[in-house]
Amino acid sequence: MTQAIAPPNLSANAPEDKLLWTSADLELLPDNGNRYEIIEGELYVTRAPHWKHQTTCGNFYFELKAWSKITGLGYAAVGAGVIFGNKDDVIPDVVWLSKEKYEALIDQSGHLLGAPDLAIEVLSAGTDNEKRDREVKLKLYSSQGVLEYWIADWREKKLQIYRRENGVLKLAMTLFVTDTLTSPLLPEFSCPLSQIFE
Repeated sequence: MTQAIAPPNLSANAPEDKLLWTSADLELLPDNGNRYEIIEGELYVTRAPHWKHQTTCGNFYFELKAWSKITGLGYAAVGAGVIFGNKDDVIPDVVWLSKEKYEALIDQSGHLLGAPDLAIEVLSAGTDNEKRDREVKLKLYSSQGVLEYWIADWREKKLQIYRRENGVLKLAMTLFVTDTLTSPLLPEFSCPLSQIFE
């Protein structure tokens, strides 16, 4: 379940459109197992996800890491911090980026200061969660230059693939459990989707 929270230390009469969370505010929040993300200055709080959500993330990571190790082309990570700016600080479920992009974007704290090549979000239950991944994060990743965005639905065992076209992310295809996942971004990468959703 995701909920938005008002920024700290606000007067009751302050105009809502001026109350924006920043990356610095994240340091003030408790380390209580919740996931905190900021998109366009709005704070999103997500509780610990379902077991199948996490195993789906792990399967994506495993396949991308194994392919990356063989090819030497880049790196995969689960739950990496991606900071696009002071008001856009998110934690995609899984990311992949080329070695060159990694070297250019990684900071001293181990966060990425810009768009990974690939961002993957695995849907959590609830209308707010789905809206965040299908609309809010799609818009953010599109505007920030992510090359591919995959939205995985482990309940329905399907994967929507968005690819950059004319400067924006557009739905390129929807794959189902009987399909094989490939990507022009990942040369010779091939994975039966059944392995992701097992």
